[in-house]
Amino acid sequence: MHRTESVGMFDTVLIANRGEIACRVIATLRRLGIRSVAVYSDADAGSRHVALADVAVRIGPAPAAQSYLDIDAVLDAARATGAQAIHPGYGFLAENAAFAQACADAGIVFIGPTADAIRTMGDKITAKLAVAERDVPTVPGIARPGLGDAELIAAAPGIGYPLLIKPSAGGGGKGMHVVEDEAHLADAIAAARREAAASFGDDALFLERYLTTPRHIEVQILADAHGHVVHLGERECSLQRRHQKVIEEAPSPLLDAATRAAIGAAACETARSVDYRGAGTVEFIVEAARPGEFFFMEMNTRLQVEHPVTEQVTGLDLVEQQLLIAAGHALGFAQDDVELRGHSIEARVYAEDPASGFLPTGGRVQRVIHPEGEGIRVDTAIADGLDVSIDYDPMLAKIIAHGADRDEARRRLVRALDRTAVFGFPTNVEFVRALLELPEVIAGDLDTDLIARRFDDLAFAEADARVFAEAALLLDAARDAGTATASAPWTRRDGWRLGAPAPRRYALVCGARRTEVLVTGAGSGLSVAVDGSEPVSAAAAPETPQSSERTLTIDGVTRTIAAFATGSDRVAIAHGGAVFDVAVERVSHAAGGAAETKPHLDSPMPGTVVLVHASEGARVEEGDPVLVVEAMKMEHVLRAGVAGTVSLHATQGDTVARGQTLATITPDADDAASDTPDEPQETT
Repeated sequence: MHRTESVGMFDTVLIANRGEIACRVIATLRRLGIRSVAVYSDADAGSRHVALADVAVRIGPAPAAQSYLDIDAVLDAARATGAQAIHPGYGFLAENAAFAQACADAGIVFIGPTADAIRTMGDKITAKLAVAERDVPTVPGIARPGLGDAELIAAAPGIGYPLLIKPSAGGGGKGMHVVEDEAHLADAIAAARREAAASFGDDALFLERYLTTPRHIEVQILADAHGHVVHLGERECSLQRRHQKVIEEAPSPLLDAATRAAIGAAACETARSVDYRGAGTVEFIVEAARPGEFFFMEMNTRLQVEHPVTEQVTGLDLVEQQLLIAAGHALGFAQDDVELRGHSIEARVYAEDPASGFLPTGGRVQRVIHPEGEGIRVDTAIADGLDVSIDYDPMLAKIIAHGADRDEARRRLVRALDRTAVFGFPTNVEFVRALLELPEVIAGDLDTDLIARRFDDLAFAEADARVFAEAALLLDAARDAGTATASAPWTRRDGWRLGAPAPRRYALVCGARRTEVLVTGAGSGLSVAVDGSEPVSAAAAPETPQSSERTLTIDGVTRTIAAFATGSDRVAIAHGGAVFDVAVERVSHAAGGAAETKPHLDSPMPGTVVLVHASEGARVEEGDPVLVVEAMKMEHVLRAGVAGTVSLHATQGDTVARGQTLATITPDADDAASDTPDEPQETT
C-alpha cells in the first residue's frame, strides 16, 4: 500500500521528460511513496532517469519530434502504466497548451496550469495585456496583435531609442533586435519578422524600451485551486550568455525588503490574471540604476531549471507542492509563513567548450566526480559510462550551494566546482568557476551583458610544468602497478643500476604544448625534472579504492587532484574546474623516414554531417569549405587548411563524434615539401 493513499495523493505519476529534471522529479516521487514512470527515446535507453524509475516505457526514436514531443506516444505510455498524472518537467511539452488539453481530455491530470493559462501566457502580447489589467507594470512600448510595419515605425519615436524589437511567440532571444536609431528600424523589423516566422511560425512583433543595464529578476509563485496565491521570493538570473541563463541565485543582491514585497505582489497578481494553478515563475526586468522600478517580461508556466535555489532558501520541495496542488489540496501555508533563510547560488554544467566558442561537445562519460559538502546539492543525470547525446539540450547537471549569506554560498560553490570533474569531453565547469570570481559577481553588481563584456578577461588554465609533472608521476605509478615488487633488480622500474639510478623519460603532450619529464627513483625517493630543469623531490600518495582523487607532493607543495587514466599512455587531470588531457607523444613516420603529412579535418563537436561541399578526389584551395557539421541547432563549417586533394571519410547524414576525422587533404607537391612535419595543421 502506498503512503499516498492516506493523504489523497496520486498512486502513479509519469514524467514526460528526460535528464536531470526527470531524475529530480523521481526523487520526490520516491520520497512520497509514489510509483514513477519514465519515458525514453532510443538515445536514452541507458540513461540514469530510466534506471531510477519504477517503470520505463520506450516512446520512439532519438529525434524529439518522434519521442518526447509526441503527445500520443506519451499519453499511450500513461494509459499503459496506469498513470493518473503527468509531470512535464521543463522544455519539450511543459508549456504546450495542446498537451495540457489532451491530458484533460484523456482524464489524466496535467501537473501544471490549465491549457488556457498556458495559451495566454505563451503569447507575449496577450500576456502583457492580461497583466496590465491587473496594474502590473510593463516595459513602455507598443504591444497588440496584428501590428504592421508602419504602425511599429510610427510608434517608435514615442517609445524612444534605443528600443527592442521582440517576437510575440517563442523565446531564447531568437528574433530580438536592439535598434539604436530610426535609420536602422525598418531593416531590423524585416529581419525580426523573417527570424520569428522561421523559428516560431509566427511573425507577430512588438516594441519595448531597451534598458541599457538590465537585470533579470524572476519571482516563484504557487497557486492552488482554492484561490490561494503566494510568492516564494525572487531569483536573480542576470548572468546570461546569448539570453540563456548560466548562474542563478536567491534572493537577489539588488532588492531591498520593500521592493521584494512589491515585486512579489505583482507576481501574484500576474498569476491571478489567468486563474493560475501550480508552480510558475513571473519574470521581470529591472534597470540596475533604478532597482525600485521593475517591469513584467513574461510568465513561465512550469517549473524552472533554477528552482533548487528557491528550495534551499525556503526549505520547500516545489515538486511536492506541484503534486499536492494538482491533487486538489489547498496550500498548507500563507504568505506570512514564507521565510527566506540564507542565500543559494546555482551553476549550470553544460556539455560545451567555452574556450572554443562554446561549441557543443558530448560523447561517452568516462568518469564523473560530483562534489559533496555542507550546503552542496547536485541535480544531475550523468554517471560513469553514459553517453551524452547531441539530440537534446546539453545541460548535464546543476551544482547548487547554500550558505548563511551570499559570500558563503558563493565561496562554497567555487570550492564545489573545484571538486567537479567530467572526464571524456570538455564542459563549462572552468568557465562558471572563473565567472564566480569576477569582482562584479563577488560584489553582486550584475547585468545581462556582463558575460559578453568580460568574457575575454576570463583566463582559461593551460597545462603548466606542475600538470606535466603530475601526469608523469601518475603514468609512472600506473606502469609500476603491473610489475613485480620483488627485490630482484630486473623486475623493478626504479632505474636501478650500478651507479646513479637511470631516469624514466616521458615525452608528453597536452593540447599544443609538448614537454619532456624525467622521473627518477621509487616510493618516497622520487624526483621529477621538467624540460631540463633541476630535479625536485616528489611523492604520490597511494591510490584510494572507490576514489578518483590523488594527492601528489612536488618540491614540497602538496595538491589533491582528480585523475583518470584514459589509456595506458594517457591520463586526464582535473583541478580548479579545468581538465587537462595529457598523453605520451607518438610520432608517426611514413616510408623512407619522412614524416607523414596529410592535414585532416576533424569534427569539432559531436553532430551530423549536413552538407558536403567537396567531392571525393576534388582539388581545394586553402580556406575552401569541405563539410558542414550541425549539433544542437549550431552549424560549423570545416575548411581546408592547405591546398590539395580531398579524401572524404564521411558522407551527408552521417552521425559523427567529436574529434572524428571527416576528411583528409593531401597537400600539393610544393606545399608538402615546405611543410614542417612536427607543426600541426589548423582547421577552421
